[in-house]
Amino acid sequence: MLGVSTFHSPSPSLKPPSHSTITRLNPKLPLSFSISPNSNRFSTAKPLIIRAIDAAQSFDYESKAALQFQNAQKLKIAIIGFGNFGQFLAATFVRQGHTVLAHSRSDYSAVAQSLGVKFFPNADDLCEEHPEVILLCTSIISTHNVLLSLPFQRLKRSTLIVDVLSVKEFPKSLLLELLPNDFDIICSHPMFGPESASRSWSGLPFVYEKVRIGDEEHRVARSEKFLDVFGREGCRMVEMSCADHDRYAAGSQFITHTVGRVLDMLLLESTPINTKGYESLLNLVQNTSGDSFDLYYGLFMFNKNSLEMLERLDLAFEDLRKQLFARLHHVVRSQLFENVGKVQNLQDSNNYAVAKYGQNGSAIVLSSNNQRSADAKLHGYYKSNGSFLSDDSTKLKIAIIGFGNFGQFLAKTFVRQGHKVLAYSRTDYSDVAQDLGVSYFNDADDLCEQHPEVILLCTSILSTEKVLKSLPVQRLKRNTLFVDVLSVKEFPRNIFLQHLPPYFDVLCTHPMFGPESGKNGWKGLPFLFDKVRVGKVESRMSRCDRFLDIFSKEGCRMVEMSCAEHDWHAAGSQFVTHTTGRVLEKLKLEATPIDTKGYETLLSLVENTAGDSFDLYYGLFLYNINAMEQLQRFDLAFESLKKQLFDRLHGIYRKQVFQNEENIRDFPERSMLPEISEDSSAVSSFTDTVDAK
Repeated sequence: MLGVSTFHSPSPSLKPPSHSTITRLNPKLPLSFSISPNSNRFSTAKPLIIRAIDAAQSFDYESKAALQFQNAQKLKIAIIGFGNFGQFLAATFVRQGHTVLAHSRSDYSAVAQSLGVKFFPNADDLCEEHPEVILLCTSIISTHNVLLSLPFQRLKRSTLIVDVLSVKEFPKSLLLELLPNDFDIICSHPMFGPESASRSWSGLPFVYEKVRIGDEEHRVARSEKFLDVFGREGCRMVEMSCADHDRYAAGSQFITHTVGRVLDMLLLESTPINTKGYESLLNLVQNTSGDSFDLYYGLFMFNKNSLEMLERLDLAFEDLRKQLFARLHHVVRSQLFENVGKVQNLQDSNNYAVAKYGQNGSAIVLSSNNQRSADAKLHGYYKSNGSFLSDDSTKLKIAIIGFGNFGQFLAKTFVRQGHKVLAYSRTDYSDVAQDLGVSYFNDADDLCEQHPEVILLCTSILSTEKVLKSLPVQRLKRNTLFVDVLSVKEFPRNIFLQHLPPYFDVLCTHPMFGPESGKNGWKGLPFLFDKVRVGKVESRMSRCDRFLDIFSKEGCRMVEMSCAEHDWHAAGSQFVTHTTGRVLEKLKLEATPIDTKGYETLLSLVENTAGDSFDLYYGLFLYNINAMEQLQRFDLAFESLKKQLFDRLHGIYRKQVFQNEENIRDFPERSMLPEISEDSSAVSSFTDTVDAK
């Protein structure tokens, strides 16, 4: 390393060097000397010269300063409660270079050693190490007892105490009550755990409140250093009061865990026809079922807002059931008093003639005069532009009956694949059809006279039978393929077989996606089908396969399954998914600053199901014979969960009220009157305690 030094003047007793000598010694030396002829002395400006330092230092100044700063950011953190969550946090603390100590009732010394943590079986020994931060990672229920057992007198008086509980007002009150006044307090809640943050904490919310921090600079700096542990990992740092946290958490975290536990009781399983919504529920069950019931009970017991949310959830479910049963009651009444409807269903000679078929396929003969009159009106209404048959034998002429959102959604793909698409609907969608390249018909007779190879019913479940009966099927070719895309399958299968002549082919399908879930492509999405009745002629079998190939080409996961099996699976997946979404919709859930991944799943579920009409949901209930059983199981699961919560609460209440029960039994002759009096005072005391908290 090079250093800088000054050029010192020679001793006065020495003869000053000549100018030539100086130049010869160092030709590049600046000539800044002035020599006086009347003096033996000379003056100099002491110019700088460079010389080498004998030995280089091991670290330069900047490295030393950086190392000192880095060490200053490290903390000595003691984790009280070294279970799964404590170990989960410790791994990150150690990786960041902090010194980590641990204490727990169970012996985790081997786990601690593998993590680089020093484990203390005795709390006194740990506290005598004077950790800067005490991190409470205990369960909600045991927090009070753990705090009472800690030897605070062995800690430094300014120690920072931090909790990571899922509720916040309860530990805040507890810490302020039990800790000495000179201890600092931070109440925090990492809104994640070993499962949801197994890869990274980036973007996950970390909520905190600086409840009490001393004014001294080192105490303020220490609290910031602790919070920076999570900030450095990319957490979304949310500073919020404990009261606000609990208000938000009751509407998000408690609801999430409640729904997850209810669904867990239904023993939901993956099916061959999983929708994205159902898969999100399966993931929710997996994430919540891994937590202990004590954690869930703590969310209920120690958050004063949770009981209100449980009551709102109960009322929402009751309201949904009333809607379903009120609609069902209306249907039953309509069937009981349908005499007027039967009269109206008789064929009116002034209306268009429509062929009627019995269950045996025999046609009811219509009046030839009425038929000719109807034909004349039809021919005058629509003029054909020519044959719609494609030269490509693989292409189909598909008529979509019911050209709403789902019909238009399917038509786009049909047209893109080169198929000829016709459409008919009660509402005029001619402009939309023209934009899509679809031939639109305002009259069903005109459409049927084009002899489409496939009739695709895209109507609602409730209107399917009525629409099918209204179609002039006598104008179709006798081997036309009828296809439905309803969310239930046994119902359309039965009405097809009941109302269509036996020479028509029948294919029941269910694309397990829609305009929202399939907007980015159909690849991997399930498409279920049942070849209910397809003629054994090669051309008819080929036509059925060509229709199915439309979905196969788009990458759908093709699932051949009977209609009965579909409805059994769908009741346990699709109906439960829609029921859950509609119950939550009634709660008017909103995004919060502390949303967990599970709560975001529920919000997405509500958004997806709320977009569907109630008629669709009601159809899933009314026309699937398995749906009623699933609704009852959902009800029983919810009731069972509530019973678990209130039984636990009742147990705590009884323990407080009858804490001297054994003493009372020693005096049976005095048990009645004093017991009543003591009960009354105990109840009053317990109520006051709960209200105070």
